[in-house]
Amino acid sequence: MTATLVAKDLAGGHAHRTLFSNLNFTAAPGDVYGVVGANGAGKSTLLSLLAGAADPQAGSVSTAPDSAFIGWMPQEHDRIPGETITAYLARRTGCAAATTAMESTAEDLGGSKPGADDAYAAAFDHWMASGAMDLEDRIPEVLAKLGFTLPVDTEMTALSGGQVARVALAALLLSRFDAVLLDEPTNDLDLEGLEHLENFINSLRAPVILVSHDREFLARCTTGIIELDLAQNQVATYEGGYDSYLAERAINRSHAREAYEQFENQKADLVSRARTQREWSSQGVRNAMRKAPDNDKIRRRANSESSEKQAAKVRQMESRIARLDEVAEPRKEWVLQFSIAAAPRGSSVICTLNEASVSHGDYTFGPVSVQVNAGDRIGITGPNGAGKSTLLNLLLGKLAPHSGTASLGSSVNIGEIDQARTQLPGHLPLGEAFEHEVPEYSAAEVRTLLAKFGLKADQSSALVDELSPGERTRASMALLQARGVNLLVLDEPTNHLDVPAIEQLEEALEAYTGALLLVTHDRRLLENVTLAARWEVEEGQLTTHF
Repeated sequence: MTATLVAKDLAGGHAHRTLFSNLNFTAAPGDVYGVVGANGAGKSTLLSLLAGAADPQAGSVSTAPDSAFIGWMPQEHDRIPGETITAYLARRTGCAAATTAMESTAEDLGGSKPGADDAYAAAFDHWMASGAMDLEDRIPEVLAKLGFTLPVDTEMTALSGGQVARVALAALLLSRFDAVLLDEPTNDLDLEGLEHLENFINSLRAPVILVSHDREFLARCTTGIIELDLAQNQVATYEGGYDSYLAERAINRSHAREAYEQFENQKADLVSRARTQREWSSQGVRNAMRKAPDNDKIRRRANSESSEKQAAKVRQMESRIARLDEVAEPRKEWVLQFSIAAAPRGSSVICTLNEASVSHGDYTFGPVSVQVNAGDRIGITGPNGAGKSTLLNLLLGKLAPHSGTASLGSSVNIGEIDQARTQLPGHLPLGEAFEHEVPEYSAAEVRTLLAKFGLKADQSSALVDELSPGERTRASMALLQARGVNLLVLDEPTNHLDVPAIEQLEEALEAYTGALLLVTHDRRLLENVTLAARWEVEEGQLTTHF
């Protein structure tokens, strides 16, 4: 069964703060709406309202039919201690909750509870529709399709970030929802995982509402865009894919700016003319009041009439100004201004691996022989678990090879954003952690810099571990701007960043002149950033392309 999801005059926010209002849209079977907007605009809040997990400040959310099975995949892959892969998949697909509901209503059968038969019948139908009956039989096939080989009784807390992303993707592929809500589903997925996700979404009949900052993914999957514009305090729905939305939005913004400038010019012209008329009127009154000879009554009358006419023209001009349709000035969005501070050039050879290899159990990375020179710009891609992080750790001297050699050049100042965003100690407040990393900055300078990255007083005083992934990413970017680097290492830097911040990152990378190691699955980032070489890591082996 598929469903239709309807939002009518919807408003959402936190406490007394409204993030968006008057949102109206209908997602029918086959529709895929991408939700876009700056971080903090209310995208995740919108999904929680559509899922029924939170109450709207105004408006309503409804489905047709009312019994539609809505699946909501939150941004964070919550891992419960002791929960196995099988249990996680049952929970994320809604099968666990459907099973619990069916078993609960089954206990009431044969008793005196009114409506027990109907409640059980509805719960049973929902259990069947969720796919719970054959879930355990379907799990191994789907995991194998994704290249996941660990036993299904492995605990989720034992998995790496990439492995968790694949299991979360498996939950989506196993699900049988009537409407699907996805919050940043592309985070931590490799290129193969992205292809599986895109194929799944494009094959669905159920309506899909998804939040993503992956521009290529949005372009390939969406049939419409819901924009939450925090700067303008507006919402808008665009029909057509992501690229169509970008073109239409650019036209709309151009028209809005032109309308405002036309209004301002017209108003300025009327105000100027009114001022001139007022001056002429004042001059006429002064002339009329001058004492004239008794025999010059005609002249005095003419002066008086002239001043009255000028006053009438002033009133007419002021009336025209009052009748102008007010056009509000388009408010400029807050835009992250980001640059990467350059350190003095160190040695000409940044780092070298010579027949380096590392073994962990049955897994072996290498042997690998590569060299990174000053100014090299290298993009690194490959499946999750192939060894990209191992390669970076060997190059940076964090991991010693079990055979072969690894060396790091002299005067190498490393700037890094790792996948887990661990550059700042998590147990400290952000401001204090930042001061610890850049002691040459005063507390006031730290607060000012963090504010430029959208991290205000509340975030500065919060523990680093309590910040959102996007906030931790921006804090890591601020750290890059605060201290000079000549080797920049970025591991999935676009995860949790909004599109304006990603575009600023691209501009900063283009201006940066030091050595760059960029690990990413963001296809548009790879296209837009100038790279001299591409390294492909697969099954512990490295292939270089120039």
